[in-house]
Amino acid sequence: MVERTTASSGVNGRVFTAERPDDIRNVALVGHSGSGKTTLVEALAVATGAVVRAGRVEDGTSVSDYDDIEQRQQRSVQLSVVPMAWERIKVNLLDTPGYADFVGELRAGLRAADAALFVLSAASGVQGVGGATRALWEECAGVGMPRAIVLTHVDTARADFDEMTETCREVLGGGVSESILPLHLPVYGDKGGDGHRPVVGLIDLLTQHVYDYASGERLETPADDEQREVMREARDRLIEGIIAESEDETLMDRYLSGEDIDLGTLVRDLEKAVARGSFHPVLIAAPPPEGARQGLGTVEILDLITRGFPTPAEHPVSATSMNGKVSALTCDPRGPLAAEVIRTASDPYVGRMSLVRIFSGTLTADDTVYVCGHGPTETGIHDSSERVGAVSAPFGKQQRPLGQAIAGDIVCVTKLSRAETGDTLSAKDSPLLIEPWHMPDPLLPVAIEAHSKADEDKLSQGLARLVAEDPTVRLEQNPHTHQLVLWCLGEAHREVALERLRARFGVQVNVIEHQVALRETFATNGSGKGRHVKQSGGHGQFAICEIDVAPLPEGSGIEFVDKVVGGVVPRQFIPSVEKGVRAQAARGITAGYPLVDVRVTLLEGKAHSVDSSDAAFQLAGGLALREAAAGARISVLEPIDAVRVVVADDYVGSILVDLSSRRGRVLGTEPVSLGRTEIRAEVPELELNRYAVDLRSLAHGAATFTRSYARHEAMPQQLADGVRAKAKS
Repeated sequence: MVERTTASSGVNGRVFTAERPDDIRNVALVGHSGSGKTTLVEALAVATGAVVRAGRVEDGTSVSDYDDIEQRQQRSVQLSVVPMAWERIKVNLLDTPGYADFVGELRAGLRAADAALFVLSAASGVQGVGGATRALWEECAGVGMPRAIVLTHVDTARADFDEMTETCREVLGGGVSESILPLHLPVYGDKGGDGHRPVVGLIDLLTQHVYDYASGERLETPADDEQREVMREARDRLIEGIIAESEDETLMDRYLSGEDIDLGTLVRDLEKAVARGSFHPVLIAAPPPEGARQGLGTVEILDLITRGFPTPAEHPVSATSMNGKVSALTCDPRGPLAAEVIRTASDPYVGRMSLVRIFSGTLTADDTVYVCGHGPTETGIHDSSERVGAVSAPFGKQQRPLGQAIAGDIVCVTKLSRAETGDTLSAKDSPLLIEPWHMPDPLLPVAIEAHSKADEDKLSQGLARLVAEDPTVRLEQNPHTHQLVLWCLGEAHREVALERLRARFGVQVNVIEHQVALRETFATNGSGKGRHVKQSGGHGQFAICEIDVAPLPEGSGIEFVDKVVGGVVPRQFIPSVEKGVRAQAARGITAGYPLVDVRVTLLEGKAHSVDSSDAAFQLAGGLALREAAAGARISVLEPIDAVRVVVADDYVGSILVDLSSRRGRVLGTEPVSLGRTEIRAEVPELELNRYAVDLRSLAHGAATFTRSYARHEAMPQQLADGVRAKAKS
């Protein structure tokens, strides 16, 4: 680790840069909202000397949650990176939002990280560990990401350290795993007047030392007899868990035969097991007292990060060249440039800023790079060459200038006007493409319109910037309802998206009722006569036609049949009748929704040698269709979506009941993994407008769903009558 001083380098005038990827650790902090992730980041920043007081840089802003929207809403809504140094190792902490609506930012953080700290509140019990946390734990396990657990709020009245540790083991480890075990036990102080005993220190189960944090500084003392008695069972269990994960197959036999395993061997085996993701230690954390430097457990967490978590060199990434060859890139500063944009933001003074994780090569300011990514083009890929602006280390709102950044590091880059989140940056003469991470499909529709003419002029540009910055927002111009729809992940996500439009891009929009693509059709046969006769002196208008209308199977559209005999309707006016029928069908006949799936048969009519015209027969055709509808039974068709819900087994019953209440038809259920079930159903689209929000509440975050259009079918008569009444009003 190299430390150099510059005039405008940020906190305390220091910029930390790494000479080798082995000197870097990238760690994502994940956990449910309110678990204390941001507080932990700030405590670690104080402990390393990155800031002089809890979470604040010299301008008074926070190192995390510094965005104006975050300040107003009092919650994390975007990924932030806080670099710091510990024992000559650069540590990039990626603070991710805990709210489910911002899972896109969380997954971006996991892509940029090489390990994860699961921050859980000891006061939350099973609710804090279950649901979304368990799903995320399994997702990390699927890619082999090393993980550790940090328990916060251990000194609150409702917290129970032993119970919470066991809950983590049962919920995250499946109830049988001995790979989730605490490295420390809390030391409690004297009871206060309210009967509460604060946590003032830690007992290290391996060294058997006690670390007293009561003064705000870590003081080491040997354990007394009472403390040794408290730790005996937990220490034996920890040692057995470490030995079970050891690569030395003789170690367990030696231990069971009574041999004392030396501390150095246990620590080395622990660090190796953590690095390869097979052992997950439980640690404890609390913020430092006011004015103090070290919070409870901060030193232990930093030691685990620097000694137990893997380096970027142990996290290769696959990239595809332009000839389609896929190769694994090693984290080599001398290798080909391969970096990925993990977040995009706009600064009113600097312009677009891209947060970039470098997987290979070295990125230098003013380099020309090849920008490539998956997009909505015909080929599915967009690309361009751009010149990199400044390269800097992010720290809160500040940017610390860097001349270059090596493989393994995370930096900010300016002036990449075309780069979007998920895009790959590579050398111009050696283009590469890294497959972007999986993004959840936004399923909450929000219909919007410009608030004023001035907003309308800026709307398209603002929406384009919003979608480029946040790939979990999907923009749709619905061709059936002609509404402009933002698809979001939830209500909080919607609020942030609209706030960004207003505050950052200067666009004010109104939220309007979201419409679904309803249609109409004939449920029974009908017949009608269209008569358009007007005499006003000189040229008049004359057209009469008679039609029959019959329903057709779904998907047939409008079928027009000519059965006129004897020339009662001249041949040149038959297309005019058809045109008038189709125009009226597009406008609707009872509720203003398009008419579909009918056969219209022209039977006979009358014409005038002078007054008949194309326009007259178009009007007569429309009038005939409306008269036919008046004498037939008309159905309102609503879109039906095929829905798949994957949910924890505990909530299957609640989901089934809810789907039935939404007029859904359950087609079947089947297990998809341990403790999770997939439910297949067909549900009217009208009933799914808020399903993304309601499902999260029903299943406590332990469910996901997908939806796709299946077909249109007739709406129940009572609902159809309500639709017609609303259309008339």
